[in-house]
Amino acid sequence: MHSVICLFGAFIVAAVFHPGSCVQTVIGLYGETIEVPCNNGNNKPDGLIFTKWKYVKDDGSPGDLLVKQALKDEATVSATDGYKSRVSIAANSSLMITQGSLADQRVFTCMVVSLTNLDEYSVEVKVYKKPSAPVIKNKAKELENGKLTQLGECVVENANPPADLIWMKNNQPLVDDGKTIIITSTITKEPGTGLSSTSSSLQYTARKEDVESKFTCTAKHVTGPDQLSAPETFPIHYPTEKVNLQVVSQSPIREGDDVTLKCQADGNPPPTSFNFNIKGKKVTVTDKDVYTLTSVTRADSGVYKCSLLDNAAMESTQNVTVSFLDVSLTPTGKVLKKHGENLVVALDKNASAEAKVTWTKDNRKLDKQPDFSTVTYSDAGLYVCEVSIEGIKRSLSFELTVEGHPKITSLTKHRSSDSKHKVLMCEAEGSPKPEVQWNVNGTNDETSYVNGKATYKLTVVPSKNLTVSCQVTNKLGTDTREISVFSQKNEDGAEQAKVIVGVVVGLLLAAALVGLIYWLYIKKTRQGSWKTGEKETGTSEESKKLEENNHKADV
Repeated sequence: MHSVICLFGAFIVAAVFHPGSCVQTVIGLYGETIEVPCNNGNNKPDGLIFTKWKYVKDDGSPGDLLVKQALKDEATVSATDGYKSRVSIAANSSLMITQGSLADQRVFTCMVVSLTNLDEYSVEVKVYKKPSAPVIKNKAKELENGKLTQLGECVVENANPPADLIWMKNNQPLVDDGKTIIITSTITKEPGTGLSSTSSSLQYTARKEDVESKFTCTAKHVTGPDQLSAPETFPIHYPTEKVNLQVVSQSPIREGDDVTLKCQADGNPPPTSFNFNIKGKKVTVTDKDVYTLTSVTRADSGVYKCSLLDNAAMESTQNVTVSFLDVSLTPTGKVLKKHGENLVVALDKNASAEAKVTWTKDNRKLDKQPDFSTVTYSDAGLYVCEVSIEGIKRSLSFELTVEGHPKITSLTKHRSSDSKHKVLMCEAEGSPKPEVQWNVNGTNDETSYVNGKATYKLTVVPSKNLTVSCQVTNKLGTDTREISVFSQKNEDGAEQAKVIVGVVVGLLLAAALVGLIYWLYIKKTRQGSWKTGEKETGTSEESKKLEENNHKADV
């Protein structure tokens, strides 16, 4: 069988030729104008007299439609039934039928009469109608896991020939296996139009994973293309297989927090009531899945459970740990100690986990806990101890003040850089900070006080020799030290005297050194003379030199 499909304006014609047959088949669209060709347009023989179209009625008898005389422009319609107002003839002698319907599915014959011949060309007309879009009706409210259930019914209407329906899940076709998937299709015709409606029902055995599956229905028809229904999803009912207990709270849980226990089950629909085991005590909650522990303490630490009301064996367990941190420090607050005394620092801690301890003194980190076996002035300051575990931090402190009697450790003097002044330095220890008192007038240039050590500086220009005293005082006592300070003139004379004394001492040391060298020389010479047989008195030259030296010494 050979077919040709042509597009003419607002209608489609499909011509089908059957080998060995003179009957041609034409396909038209429902509601459109159908063109029935006469020998495919090759119908103008020489000596043409007229062209006539006729058809076979429903009862098998012939019926005339129209006649077109060759020498006239208009055709004469001879039909007296429904075709009277719907038929006409085209320039190529094709029969034109408007408002095509299934009643037009019959054989039409074109008769061509000329002076020499009479030819007839029969054409069978078929009318196609595209179906309406598929729609899923009578949908199930839910599907049950593992149970064959009527999922829905897919329907398309007003088609010719009838449409084929295919069920799809996630864009994949479902195949009837007679057990888990059963598909039943029916076709009905509308009495008035003769158009067909196709219905396909799907029975489906759902699984848990089908909770997100999308079911659709595809309609296939010779007029194409395929039409797809809107996707449908269905809740899947299945029993609980697992219970899960969750602890809803900030982490870590601290004393005073509220802790919510939430019980969840994987069934669908999920259970709405549960049994909670609160440290051995059964508590039933209905129409909710939570239980709240308010203002928990360390005593609330322990094992908690939840289970189904109708199946206590299906339960879940969680361990709840309430974090706590107790810290005490001795001493705290303001601490006053005397210089040299002992101070014991004790830190006690009790925690739910290993605690981290850090010490600082005046915001500077210490390597270890302070130890004051003998308190010094430098130990004074603010000590802060921080103890922490995850989520909890405690901070304790004490401020140590060290007091002591003032004591001068050094009193010195030196010339200024221009050699015109005398600078006195008085260094002392004590706390509170000692006040200084000089017994002479001068310029107090600098004063410093660090870690209980004070330094006082006085610049003077003495006009005569002085005895200068430095006196330091605080609320615990007083200390005084003196130093001699010479005037510039006396100090210069003293310096000259020191130079003379130094020269004399140097000469005496040189003479003594010469005498020692000579004595060693004489001793060596005598030893040599013994060896050569000379007298102890030495040679005459040596005796002479000895006398001369003695004479000089007497002078």
